[in-house]
Amino acid sequence: MQEEIESVMDAVRKHHELYENALPLIASENITSNTVRVLLASDLSHRYAEGDVGNRFYQGCEYIDEIEKRAISYAKKLFEAEHVNVKPTSGVNANIAALFALTSPGDKIMALSVPDGGHISHSRYSVPAIRDLKLKNLPFDPYEMNIDVAKMVKEIKEKRPKLILLGGSLFLFPHPVLEAREVADEVGAKIVYDASHVLGLIAGKKFQDPLREEADVVTSSTHKTFPGPQGAIILCGNGLSDRIDKAVFPGTVSNHHLHHVAGLAVTLVEMKHFGAEYASQILSNAKALAQSLYEQGFDVLCEHKGFTESHQIAVDVRGYGGGDAVAKKLEKTNIITNKNMLPSDEAPDNPSGIRFGVQELSRIGMKESEMREIASFLRRVVIEKEDENRVKEEVIELRRGFQHVQYCFDGKDAYKFPEALYF
Repeated sequence: MQEEIESVMDAVRKHHELYENALPLIASENITSNTVRVLLASDLSHRYAEGDVGNRFYQGCEYIDEIEKRAISYAKKLFEAEHVNVKPTSGVNANIAALFALTSPGDKIMALSVPDGGHISHSRYSVPAIRDLKLKNLPFDPYEMNIDVAKMVKEIKEKRPKLILLGGSLFLFPHPVLEAREVADEVGAKIVYDASHVLGLIAGKKFQDPLREEADVVTSSTHKTFPGPQGAIILCGNGLSDRIDKAVFPGTVSNHHLHHVAGLAVTLVEMKHFGAEYASQILSNAKALAQSLYEQGFDVLCEHKGFTESHQIAVDVRGYGGGDAVAKKLEKTNIITNKNMLPSDEAPDNPSGIRFGVQELSRIGMKESEMREIASFLRRVVIEKEDENRVKEEVIELRRGFQHVQYCFDGKDAYKFPEALYF
């Protein structure tokens, strides 16, 4: 039995070792501070707290109430939100709750298609299908890599949806919330903005502020550019608070993940103090990596717009075997990224694109010079087809100098396995 347990422990140790020596460029991941990691391993992970602060179905929730109340208060201040719900356990869960709160079966909604950057939870096979909604795709301009505003306004007037879902998974530039707001009011539609990828940039005041641009509801995961634990949050005005809260509990969440709420509370404080600096570095790094990749010969999307205004970069690699082949090739050199559909793609198996995200590398202290070095690695592997083991050695050497979490109060090892908890 001990041998079976140790086999699992060994796999986890090897995972930690991989990430100590890799360049994580997945746009949907990040690392927490060590303070948050301690909270995630706390007794809170064993407990239930069904209900709301001060009105639980279980006893023993005195301190849980304090933690959740603080998380809500910190989020209200950071995002200038009238109402906050911290119970959703994932971004998809938050989207489900928002759509259940604001629509009825058979209603029309509009969202981006997956090839145009929409998240899978926005697609006709996911949340809209669960709610039996009639999904229409928002018109998209692939040259601008954004929603086509004129066509959007026209189609909203024609189709008269009940809800417009903005935000996305491939999310290079701010979405036209203000333009959607005016026409949404005309047809009586609500606007939900999925901020999962850009919540940290919003917290740092370096991206559009969807609440100030009059989105009705903001849903978001809490572990991408926002460097918290996996989980989610919903922001809205007081007028929708009751509908949102009931759609979360008891609608779509029984017991929320209390250790995640504690970790979220701490991350909110970290972002209050370090968010602007962190978000600025993310944007600078994204620009630097995109420009360097372009200069190295890659087909980086949207050169005419400065490539990106977020943490993401999109590269068309169909000339090098497609996104799946390139991602697997890069993995052999300890460069971790993912294949990604582009607007021209029809099938997800081997899409044309690679999506890079710089938020985690920024979190461990990398800056523009490291982005240029990484671009060189990518050229050598993908374009020049250099020996992968040689590049891997240089990747590991670069990583040796970046092992601590930045933009937080503890600044400890980012990827060290917590042996003390086990032994």
